[in-house]
Amino acid sequence: MKASILIAAPMSGSGKTTVARGLMALLVSKGYKVQPFKCGPDYIDTKFHEVVCGRPSINLDTFMATPEHVRQLFSCYGADADVCVVEGMMGLFDGYDREKGSSYEIARILNIPVVLVVDAKSAAYSMAALLSGFIHFREDICIAGIIFNKVGSEKHFQMLRQVCEDLHVDCFGYLPKNAALEQGSRYLGLDFSEKAESQKLIQLLEEHVAWKKFLIP
Repeated sequence: MKASILIAAPMSGSGKTTVARGLMALLVSKGYKVQPFKCGPDYIDTKFHEVVCGRPSINLDTFMATPEHVRQLFSCYGADADVCVVEGMMGLFDGYDREKGSSYEIARILNIPVVLVVDAKSAAYSMAALLSGFIHFREDICIAGIIFNKVGSEKHFQMLRQVCEDLHVDCFGYLPKNAALEQGSRYLGLDFSEKAESQKLIQLLEEHVAWKKFLIP
C-alpha cells in the first residue's frame, strides 16, 4: 500500500503551495517516485509539479468529474508511485458550493489523510481554537498532522507544539520565517525556476519537518 497525503490549509496564503512543492522536491531528491495531484481545475500549479516530480500532475476536480472518476484517476496515475502528494486549493473546506468541490471533499472521496499548513506568524496558543475547529468540523476525514509556517523562533515553535499536544494531533514540524523564501514567492507560490530558492526550501524542510512521516501508508 503506497503512502498518500493531501496538503491543505485553513485559508489561501498559508503556505501550502510552498510546502507541497518543497515536499515533492525533497522526496524526489531522496530517490522516491512521487506522483503529484492538484485539487480543482488549476493548470498552473500542475506545471510546477511536473517540473519538480518529472511526471504529469493530475487535476482532481469534483465540479467537472464524478467522485468515481476522481478515484480512477488517483488509482491509475499513482499505481507505480512510492508516494502520492495532493496539493489542496484555497481553504480546506472552500468549494464552489460550501464544501462541494473542496480539498476536504477530495480527501473524503479518496480516504487519504490531510496535513494542514498553518501560518503562525502572529499567534501562539490562539492556534488551539483555530485548529480545534478544523479538526472537529468534519470528522469523516483524518487530519494527520500540522506544519506551522513562518515560525519566529524555537521558543515560538515549542509553544505551537504544545497546542498540538493539547489537541492530540501530530506536529509534523515547521518552516521558519525566511526572507529568501518570502521574496521568492510569486502570485501562485514558490518559483522553482530559481534553483537557490528551491534548494533552500528543501534544506529547511529536511531540517525542521518530519518528512519521513509522509512515507507511512
